[in-house]
Amino acid sequence: MKIYVIQSFNEDGLENVYVGSDEEKALSLKSADFDHCDALFVEIWEDGEKTDDFRLVESPEDAEEEEESVKSEQ
Repeated sequence: MKIYVIQSFNEDGLENVYVGSDEEKALSLKSADFDHCDALFVEIWEDGEKTDDFRLVESPEDAEEEEESVKSEQ
């Protein structure tokens, strides 16, 4: 079974913000979902070994949707 570890990065370092097997949930997270988050990183673990790691890149559409959401709340 694959385990997804999502780490929030900021000037203070890294913090695990999600650990679980739900790939869809893990990869749908955005840096805006967390306080003081500059970027999200993913580690994929399988059978006790890290098999992959990468930065979770948000699409430009995600950023536009977030801006529109903030504007509509004001």
